[in-house]
Amino acid sequence: MRDLKIPDQRHPEKAHRPDNAQPRKPDWIRVKAPTSKGYRETHRIMREHNLVTVCEEAGCPNAGECWSAGHATMMIMGEICTRGCTFCNVATGKPQALDVFEPGRVADAVQKLGLNHVVITSVDRDDIADGGAEHFAQTIRAVRHRSPGTTIEILTPDFLHCDPAALETVVAARPDVFNHNLETVPALYPSVRPGARYFHSLRLLQRVKELDPSMFTKSGIMVGLGEDRAQVHQVMDDMRSADIDFLTIGQYLQPTPKHHAVDRFVTPDEFAAYEKAAYGKGFLMVSATPLTRSSYHAGEDFARLRAARERALDAS
Repeated sequence: MRDLKIPDQRHPEKAHRPDNAQPRKPDWIRVKAPTSKGYRETHRIMREHNLVTVCEEAGCPNAGECWSAGHATMMIMGEICTRGCTFCNVATGKPQALDVFEPGRVADAVQKLGLNHVVITSVDRDDIADGGAEHFAQTIRAVRHRSPGTTIEILTPDFLHCDPAALETVVAARPDVFNHNLETVPALYPSVRPGARYFHSLRLLQRVKELDPSMFTKSGIMVGLGEDRAQVHQVMDDMRSADIDFLTIGQYLQPTPKHHAVDRFVTPDEFAAYEKAAYGKGFLMVSATPLTRSSYHAGEDFARLRAARERALDAS
């Protein structure tokens, strides 16, 4: 993986920021370094197909476990983002033109990995008129063609500066799960996600349900950024008002001293309380643990999500 200890090499736009101390991680979020044969094979396939993964770009703590099982989250449209969120380890700058062959390479990699469920995400591409919506759609169609039995989960940008037709293009390609993360509580958007708008992101997910009520929607937030419990519960209520099916909550981990500071490490008991509260509010599926990330155990969670909907329909 990339060296995440030299922020000026990957994040020149963050170099002017003062350093934030990186507190020692508690025992409950320590992970082992990746060493397995499965990890090395997944790495080989990603490099062979010249694919970017959010696992590497975001420095995900679960990469060793997921890649050992052959699960990698593909990040399309390059490795340079047009936004500068203070929590994110993806580089900010001017991206290159879209690679028209990338959808096919993603489909080939999915087939070689033998994935039953794949998560496809991207950087923000504010430099493109449709925000990369058509590229998402082409990638979904390519995977469907090559691996018709694979379920597809997408984690999209917010398409903030795009015509509403951009979202319609993605939904029309029929992913099985449409995920867009709210990331944090609205009060922290100016400092954590300054290029985004909380209620726009919420409305995006609501609009997905309006376009296709059968499509599963999913969103997630990080905790430990400075939010309080009441604010997290309000985000849950907002998500349910938008008819979001699946909620993820995970601990924010600071990639480098130049990134947003960790306010605190939320305990496993607090995560369990969030999970209980979220189910009480009507989510079909909830993953709330310190190491929860959008794509962590996504395939298993999708199976449980589908079963939960079937139970809800039977009960009605």
